[in-house]
Amino acid sequence: MQVGEPKIEVTHHDGIVQVELLKEEILDEAVITSITDTILKLIDDNQGLNLLVSFQKVKHFSSSALGMLIRIHKRIEEGNGKLRLCNINPALYEIFVITKLNKLFMIFEKPDQAIMSFDR
Repeated sequence: MQVGEPKIEVTHHDGIVQVELLKEEILDEAVITSITDTILKLIDDNQGLNLLVSFQKVKHFSSSALGMLIRIHKRIEEGNGKLRLCNINPALYEIFVITKLNKLFMIFEKPDQAIMSFDR
């Protein structure tokens, strides 16, 4: 991995911040820490943030990555924001089901579905 290689791409549109995870494998603690720190800073800088995290490119992630998502979820709720997840492939979605995290997170198949859910 190159030093400074981007791990996420952040875009803003209509009051929603979309984070695209750029790594196929989110396994390494340094990668998870970098992603977490970047997203937590976004949350801290934007009270009431509507955050959409896309897993379009992700093929594998570790249990630490699930911990990262739980931490992000907690922080965003503390700031009166909302978190949505989308583009999770079926194998990864199964992990959310097994761990019952599909009950904690609002998960959508496509980004446009997730974006529409923020209006509710």
